[in-house]
Amino acid sequence: MNELVFFINNVLVSGSVSGSIYAIGAVGVTLVFSIMRFAHFAHADMMTFGAFMVLLLTSVFPGAGAAFGVPTALVMLPLAMALTALLAVGIDRAFYKPLRAHGVKPIVLVIGSLGVTLMLQGLIRLFSGTGGQSLYVDDRKEIFRLALPIEGVRVPVVITEPQFYLFVLTIVAVVALHLFLSRSRLGKAMRAMSDNPDLAQASGINTNTIVAVTWVIVGGLAAIAGTLLSLDVTFKPDLSFFLLLPIFAAAIVGGVGRPYGAIAGGFVVGFAETLAVFNWSVMLRPFRDSLPEWLLQSGNLAFVGTEYKIVVPFFILVAILIWRPTGIFKGKVI
Repeated sequence: MNELVFFINNVLVSGSVSGSIYAIGAVGVTLVFSIMRFAHFAHADMMTFGAFMVLLLTSVFPGAGAAFGVPTALVMLPLAMALTALLAVGIDRAFYKPLRAHGVKPIVLVIGSLGVTLMLQGLIRLFSGTGGQSLYVDDRKEIFRLALPIEGVRVPVVITEPQFYLFVLTIVAVVALHLFLSRSRLGKAMRAMSDNPDLAQASGINTNTIVAVTWVIVGGLAAIAGTLLSLDVTFKPDLSFFLLLPIFAAAIVGGVGRPYGAIAGGFVVGFAETLAVFNWSVMLRPFRDSLPEWLLQSGNLAFVGTEYKIVVPFFILVAILIWRPTGIFKGKVI
């Protein structure tokens, strides 16, 4: 049972954390693709920007969270979401909208998003430096140890405070997005524009409003994902480098242009990463008497080393593009 709890801590909890981050990020990527028909490579940098805004606000108001009994970073998150949404709308107005007005092909927008990526990375490094910083400026990260009521189990299930908030906010964000897309007029208009932009425009739908609303949602979700990841680990200006490939892999696995598929794809990629770097020799300890000696002497039976974790989403991405380009939910092929 101790080995099982070790598996829960290092696979189920860790995989859920990674999957939640990738799911929220992949939803932003797939919303941009479904509405504007191009792959937005600057999305991971928007996630980093959102986390950086939280860091700045938390540094200015370090004790704000004490009044609410939560980390200050969470109190500053709504304002950071608004700032990131404003950035997203501003980037679209300054860079992407003029390109769309000239009727350029989607590949031109993709190249433009690479330029936006470099711009955002430079600005974030200019003001934040190159080192990592904790979002817990004036707070203390709580760690919850849940002892299982099973005889002989000495290892508790460990969940940190940021992970708890991550799970809660992921559920809230997914439910809110579902209700918005399925119940509201704007959400239905977004779905109509995703299915057929020309028909939606001919039906009287204001496509400029839909594009702006899409960027607001994308910016808000990016700020949530970047902040919660930085709370769990630490803020780094190169955070986007480790996020870009997994969130695109998640979007493609779930089906490009399918928000619900992006959520499923995020957890698929998150658990695949975690299972690939998990040390399976720990799970073999109860069977040591019936296993060959060479297998028991292997200190690490992980499929890949931790330093090669980034290879896993790349492998998944290539495999999906070859085997099933439309993804799990049969999205639009890039």
